[in-house]
Amino acid sequence: MPEELPSSKQRLGGTEPPCRAELRYPPAAYYRRIALGTVLPGAGLLGTRWKVLGWLLVVASLAAGTWVLVKAWQGGLLRSALNVAVQPELLQWVGVGIMVGAVLWIGSIVLTAEQSWPRRRRGGRRARVLFAAAACTLIAAPSALAVRYIDVQSSVIDAVFAEDSPSEHRDVALADTAAEDPWADVPRVNTLLIGSDAGQDRWGTRTDSMMVVSTNSKTGDTLLIGIPRNLERVPFPTSNPLHALYPNGYDCGDECLMNGIWTLAENHPDLFPGVTNPGRKATVDVVGEITGLDINQSVVVNLRGFQALVDAMGGVDVNVQERVCVRCHTSSSGRTVFTNDNKSEYIEPGLQHLDGFHALWYSRSRAGSDDFSRMRRQRCVAGALMQQADPVGLLQSYPQLAKVVKNNVSIDIPREELSAWVDLALRIQKGGSIRSLPLTANVVRPGNPDFAKIRALVKKGLKQPSSRPATTASPAPTPTPTRTRKSSSTPTPTATPDDSAAESLATTC
Repeated sequence: MPEELPSSKQRLGGTEPPCRAELRYPPAAYYRRIALGTVLPGAGLLGTRWKVLGWLLVVASLAAGTWVLVKAWQGGLLRSALNVAVQPELLQWVGVGIMVGAVLWIGSIVLTAEQSWPRRRRGGRRARVLFAAAACTLIAAPSALAVRYIDVQSSVIDAVFAEDSPSEHRDVALADTAAEDPWADVPRVNTLLIGSDAGQDRWGTRTDSMMVVSTNSKTGDTLLIGIPRNLERVPFPTSNPLHALYPNGYDCGDECLMNGIWTLAENHPDLFPGVTNPGRKATVDVVGEITGLDINQSVVVNLRGFQALVDAMGGVDVNVQERVCVRCHTSSSGRTVFTNDNKSEYIEPGLQHLDGFHALWYSRSRAGSDDFSRMRRQRCVAGALMQQADPVGLLQSYPQLAKVVKNNVSIDIPREELSAWVDLALRIQKGGSIRSLPLTANVVRPGNPDFAKIRALVKKGLKQPSSRPATTASPAPTPTPTRTRKSSSTPTPTATPDDSAAESLATTC
């Protein structure tokens, strides 16, 4: 209610001109209206002469909010948010909408303050100004943060994902990405994960690790297939130009290994006209020939950035199966040598929360072990990261995470397909089991591998039903990433499991 009306003296020439002859509002009305305008744009103007503008802002805000809630209810809040996050053009419009909305919202708060200011009360002026400023900050700060995240996300999409399907890309026969199930005609999706030791501008000079992630697009059930990097005589499909040079496989002794395919193709760019990355294409083709699978996409991760990637995700929980040394290598005499001033350090068995540095060593250490044990550990870390990735939690460190991804990850999935991949990723996390098919020494002789047997095992593993429901990430058991112990003993690898069938990741890890 108004505090007082202007007197007749004031209206007829008193101390205040007619244009200032307004209702005087008590301080309580001022604070109440500012608070209402902060909760709902325009609500604070409804009791002022700008009430028409106030109603327009209220109706527009409620309509926009209702539309967002309906869309989120139809597709799920997380799915809807991720779908927007992988579409740069849509992200730009969202950013513009946030900026325009924030300006209108803050403007309505300022106008509310001006219209509700109790002009005859001099006391409390600073408090009223601070209250209005705080209300504006409550709108401006999250809006600015949202616009910043949108800009970062758009740059990540532009840097990491292919703009369109490159000539070497094996397209997935997706239905319309806007369809209810874009994977309706695709029973399985096979993605090759490649860990590279190369620098930022030298992807894959040495492929340190290779793993096929084969996913049932209906259920999300996923099979991880580790590819030994030291395989000899790996076959080239007839469609690959290198088949003409090596019709009987890459056979030139122990110098011609699987992890040298990338460099081999890079040394013959003339054989790959129109292909932007011959090494990547050749590696994908050979892995497809080894496993008998059509590799649809590939993801290349620079292992120098893997440490930063895990740190940006807040670390990873791993059930360590064997004692693994850190900062170590095997000497020519077969002894484990530590490079950290000869101080022994181990990642001990048990449930451990590993930071990026120790996760990288756990994945790569070979001292006192072998490549097959190392491959198993890599699958365990990859599976743990897939299960524990929390899109909401990652927002807390997203700018740091985005920088790491931009500098160290390359994915040849076309941008126009990303919304469909959001659905697939959520199926893996929500309902899919993750199993492991280790191609260990029980199956593969690196110097004379039986590729027909490998393909048969892969085929069997894909048809094998899940032995248990999808596992979930275990809580972090300890705040300390690793336990260290000085010792001269050598880590003892665990017994090699039966490799005749795929195993649940929980059993393998």
